[in-house]
Amino acid sequence: MVDNATVVAKEGTLMSPVIALPVTPADRQRCPATDVLARVGEKWTILLLAILRDGPRGFNELDRLVQGISRRMLTRTLRSLESDGLISRRQVDQRVEYALTGLGRSLLPLVVAVGEWAVAHASEIDQARAAAGQR
Repeated sequence: MVDNATVVAKEGTLMSPVIALPVTPADRQRCPATDVLARVGEKWTILLLAILRDGPRGFNELDRLVQGISRRMLTRTLRSLESDGLISRRQVDQRVEYALTGLGRSLLPLVVAVGEWAVAHASEIDQARAAAGQR
């Protein structure tokens, strides 16, 4: 965690401990981390990446494995992940197959670490939310 004393006005990336202040909308737009974090934060992204960790899957298989996602949203999410280079899409016989790329595989340990942190601190987060709701 970065405290206010270490946040100083200096050139650097926005996701580094040194943040140029004030942060402008243009700064946020230029920051590569902003776009990646937005993609990772989408509802279905992490789940699909985790499923693909075990190997390539066809569209219909993904559709069956992820309950609650519409086919339209599945298509949209897969296209976004493909355009970001996190997954690949290829035609295999009569079906389309999706697989993690090296880039997508390199993201997984970071995402897993955030998930593990969330599980480890779930009770603290719940307590903080309950306390905030009492104000």
